[in-house]
Amino acid sequence: MNKNIIAVLLILLGINLIKSQDVEQILIGTKHSLWSNILNENREYWVSLPDSYKDQKSSYKTYPILIVLDGDSHFKSIAGMVNYMSSDAYRSWKIPELIVVAIQNVDRRRDYTPDKIITVRENNSGGGDRFLGFLENELLPELDQTYRTAPYRILFGHSLGGLLATHAYMKEKTGFNSYIAVDPSFGTWDSETMDKKLDSLTDQSFKRFLYLATANWGKRNIRNRDRHVRLYESLNSKCKGELPAELEYFPNESHSSVPIIAFHNGISTIFEGYGISYRDVEDKEQLTQHFQTLSKRLSWHVPPPEHLVNQLGYRTIQSENDKDKSKALEFFIMNVENYPKSPNSYDSLGEAYETVGNTDKAIDNYKKSLELDPNNERAKIKIKELSKS
Repeated sequence: MNKNIIAVLLILLGINLIKSQDVEQILIGTKHSLWSNILNENREYWVSLPDSYKDQKSSYKTYPILIVLDGDSHFKSIAGMVNYMSSDAYRSWKIPELIVVAIQNVDRRRDYTPDKIITVRENNSGGGDRFLGFLENELLPELDQTYRTAPYRILFGHSLGGLLATHAYMKEKTGFNSYIAVDPSFGTWDSETMDKKLDSLTDQSFKRFLYLATANWGKRNIRNRDRHVRLYESLNSKCKGELPAELEYFPNESHSSVPIIAFHNGISTIFEGYGISYRDVEDKEQLTQHFQTLSKRLSWHVPPPEHLVNQLGYRTIQSENDKDKSKALEFFIMNVENYPKSPNSYDSLGEAYETVGNTDKAIDNYKKSLELDPNNERAKIKIKELSKS
């Protein structure tokens, strides 16, 4: 056979082999749509679920919701960052796991401007409150019905999206608890407009958390920064206590480059202290106080993360001191109290009781773990072994 023909056949065979191989896609989310009676149109949104969401052992968990405006631009980067900062796979644990929901744009000028902008030509600006109505009264209830959500919502917006996020923060009633407003476009808010909004503020806004980011606009930078600083200082002066907010300037980032780094800093600021290391915890009382402070700042109950308390328990129980071992029990009991539907919390408590020689309670907790997770083979073995002894 001609060598050239053989070469061609080998190439074709190689191509067919490649085609025959199974190709597994890497998925970071799913597409959905919802008809909005408020907007009178169909709205598409993308959802990224936490790694643990579909794990049967984590079926008891609920998750806060992060709404991302301009979702077609920011979904991939923000969903990936949230995953890295929260997933057990990377052991970063700076923030809790979140359900990321990115809203796809239809008419961002209409949807993200809370006030009518007067221009020479007719425009359709000023639909911000209607769009917030869609988010709060249609989308969030849909998400609550579909997913295991926790009652904490974060709104992220950049540019005009940041303007809408700031407007929502300043409203009397809102469906969100925290806001990340990245380089918000305050150009349509002259001094008179901003003063009116500030004068209408109530104490409700100060029960929410606001992170405000400012980019470097070069020659126009002073004017842009002044608007953001003016808003932040006015909020600070009106707040009776410590203002739950932060303003951060990024001198090395432009308006278009700032969203991702600002999101990282913003979400880290909102949950500052959540990722405390087990090495920095002295005892149960300090841990409890730490998360009570965080809960007060967020106006939302945040229990110590299950993985953190587990680490503390196992670190303490390895001590040769009997008093330390009894303290370990306190940590494991705390997890059972905070996460009563977690099979792992009972399994760990069972192991702790086994270590200190309380066989009856060890068996009881292994049985509770097995009830919650019938596939827990380790618990089955332990119950059998301890029952014999």
